[in-house]
Amino acid sequence: MPKATPYLFFHGNCEEALTAYARIFDSPPPTIMRGADAPDSANMPAGSDKLVMHADLKVGSGSIFASDDFSGDTPAMAGCNVHVGFASFDKAKAAFEKLAKGGEVRMPFAPTFWSPGFGALSDRFGTRWMIDVNPQT
Repeated sequence: MPKATPYLFFHGNCEEALTAYARIFDSPPPTIMRGADAPDSANMPAGSDKLVMHADLKVGSGSIFASDDFSGDTPAMAGCNVHVGFASFDKAKAAFEKLAKGGEVRMPFAPTFWSPGFGALSDRFGTRWMIDVNPQT
């Protein structure tokens, strides 16, 4: 069975973002490979040694992959959200509130006809989130 994994791109702050997400989602620290970890044959761009080439953050039973955009050309995230479902209203609301700090709330976290709690926002790193309560999670 195939498995979809979101892949996020950042502009030099990938490690900071994933470290924050690990705290918010009570996840282990992300696994990180830097530009400096690539073999010489990879011809990495100058100045990319400290940038994140690839990272994996475990969130519940899934993962989020991420890296810094070495070209700097990746536009802001649009038309897509990372959805995280929680079995507990309190945990979902707490994650939503932490992600909202310094970000932009698009739909406040509140009960809806489809969920005991749902909210949508863009965090301070530009990542768009949908946080949901799903007791079957």
